Amino acid sequence: MSQPLRLGIAGLGTVGIGVVKIIRNHAELLAQRTGRPIVITAVSARSKGKDRGVPLGDYAWEDDPVALARREDVDVFVELMGGSEGAAKDATEAAIASGKDVVTANKALLAHHGQALALAAEATGHVIRFEAAVAGGIPVIKALTEGLAANEIGRVMGVMNGTCNYILTRMENAGLTYEEAFNEADGLGYLEADPNLDVGGIDAGHKLSLLAAIAFGTQVDFPSVELEGIGAITIEDIHQAADMGYKIKLLGVAQMTGRGLEQRMSPCLVPDTSPLGQLQGGTNMVVLEGDSVGQIVLRGAGAGEGPTASAVMGDVMDIARGFRVSTFGQPATTLRKARAARAAVPAPYYLRLQLQDKPGALAKVARVLGEAGISIDRMRQYGHQDTTAPVLIVTHKTTRSSLDEALSGMATTGVVEGAPVAIRIESV
Repeated sequence: MSQPLRLGIAGLGTVGIGVVKIIRNHAELLAQRTGRPIVITAVSARSKGKDRGVPLGDYAWEDDPVALARREDVDVFVELMGGSEGAAKDATEAAIASGKDVVTANKALLAHHGQALALAAEATGHVIRFEAAVAGGIPVIKALTEGLAANEIGRVMGVMNGTCNYILTRMENAGLTYEEAFNEADGLGYLEADPNLDVGGIDAGHKLSLLAAIAFGTQVDFPSVELEGIGAITIEDIHQAADMGYKIKLLGVAQMTGRGLEQRMSPCLVPDTSPLGQLQGGTNMVVLEGDSVGQIVLRGAGAGEGPTASAVMGDVMDIARGFRVSTFGQPATTLRKARAARAAVPAPYYLRLQLQDKPGALAKVARVLGEAGISIDRMRQYGHQDTTAPVLIVTHKTTRSSLDEALSGMATTGVVEGAPVAIRIESV
């Protein structure tokens, strides 16, 4: 049998320990499927003495992940620390400079530095693999770079943050307010240390920017992703969407338009009968649309020890087999810098307003919409709340720029209380 593939693992949290378990429990299976043993030679983490529930005494220990990345007895540097700067970036750069391949689950690192890291790795004939960075155990990177490589991709879309999907489905199924569902998710340990990474759409936005780069052959451009979290969604929005046959999801959409690359991560309404509409709990789903294959739907666990470690090991096993593919599916030198487009594709929108209860108020709102070129498809008024009444409007297709013009106009009417909530209705 061939020489072993030697791993150095930086980061022994949930995912890192999951990788150690797979290698210890399935050593023979991994060797049979790749044609060579896969072994761990060294590890690194913040605390050497911590009990992690799995024996680590067989592996050399490095306090400094950069030192681990430079070890001569490491062929593949497995970066599972997280974070876009600091130790993760320094160690990854050191591994590349030392002539090593890299496997990572770090979406933030690649969203901010992916192009530079890919150029550096590919210049020396090495690879960066990151299946575990997007949608956990769902093999969406492989789907785009391998199975669908012959397709021109029209759209990438999906629910890519299980915490947000858990919160929204709990609001719907249990009648919880946003605050109640948020606190429940926090109590279960679902939220990041900085919850805004989840509920603000940042975590999912990182993932979307990576998928867009592969799908459209562009340089990663996370700063151009339009981000809107789920904090403004109320239980009333959930119920009213259901009345119209929709579910609310934090949905990522990337598509190349005549104006440029559109990337947005925001709450959207989707048909309740669609695969995305039926998605429950912390599960992820990614929808890929290719010109030859049509629509492909991938569904599965988006996080957790087993699913994410499985994705890491899938990348490690490809390297062990000698299968090498460019970081973003084509040489990094050929990736073009896309022009950013903001919600260029027209769509209907759901609007929720708190309207003052006085004569002519609704007419003023309708006039503002008309002046922005927006026509009304449906409208409902719900029970009065003191001196205001909640009004729900569904528009015909319009652009986001026209909608923003109308929302600005509403602020000057003197009849709209607070900021209206506007949610795009996405066709799926």
